[in-house]
Amino acid sequence: MKRLLVIGGPTACGKTALSIALAKRLNTVILSADSRQFYKEMTIGTAKPSAFEQDGITHFFVNSHSIHEALSAANYAEQAMEVLEQQFLMHDTIILTGGSGMFIDALCNGLDNIPHSTEIRDKISEQWKVNGLAFIQDKLQAADPVYYDQVDRQNPVRIIRALEAIEITGQAFSSLRKAEKNIREFDVHYVIIEHEREMLYQRIDHRVDVMVDNGLVEEARSLLPFRGCNALNTVGYSELFDFFDEKIDFHEAIEKIKQNTRNYAKRQITWCRRYTDATRINFSSDLNLMVDEIRSQLSLSE
Repeated sequence: MKRLLVIGGPTACGKTALSIALAKRLNTVILSADSRQFYKEMTIGTAKPSAFEQDGITHFFVNSHSIHEALSAANYAEQAMEVLEQQFLMHDTIILTGGSGMFIDALCNGLDNIPHSTEIRDKISEQWKVNGLAFIQDKLQAADPVYYDQVDRQNPVRIIRALEAIEITGQAFSSLRKAEKNIREFDVHYVIIEHEREMLYQRIDHRVDVMVDNGLVEEARSLLPFRGCNALNTVGYSELFDFFDEKIDFHEAIEKIKQNTRNYAKRQITWCRRYTDATRINFSSDLNLMVDEIRSQLSLSE
């Protein structure tokens, strides 16, 4: 049986470095499930691994799409399955890594058959445009507090999708998403990197500072003409767009990026708790130590 090894955990926990180190030991490839690293126009603000950091390991779904061709979870799962079918001809184990739980679940388990309505979606989208993001956030919190705690609340597309399904069915979106899993012709094993919360927050704050030093502001300014693209409704860019609009000052924008990233990490931690059978390892600055622990616990041979 072929094996898909999912390296998960909150943003800035060290997934990328561990995945690359593990891929080198297993002589395999990596699929990204980071819904922002797909887009070639977004580099600094997504902590995308550079060619140097990738260290010769083949990465799929990094710089694979444009912000003008947004990739849904369903489309991602379809395209990623094609990649897996090809790569499993050459590798027994393939690594999947990223912090976008919806994309990981779409690939590993398939998507739930949740109904759509263009009319209802357009109506809720108009409410968002007229009343702002906080309005639809409040609607979702009232209608489905469980999914509200899990979703990326800075992403209006996902909030609108949930409200659409809730209005159509009269049921909580979180309950609709609990359909039976699809059968995959490969085993899925989850490895979750865990941190002490304070250490994780320090890593997040440091990462944001490094992004700013590396040109995040300039990158966001170059993308300002395309701010209507769904991919740019995300932490690290939306706060700087507010700065460019003179709604907030520069210091406040950077602090908001840090705070919103920490909040996103909290939701990712909550999401990862759903993987009750995952192998959980404590973060170590020694990558070889973590790789050896994973190989030992999962009986992986080089």
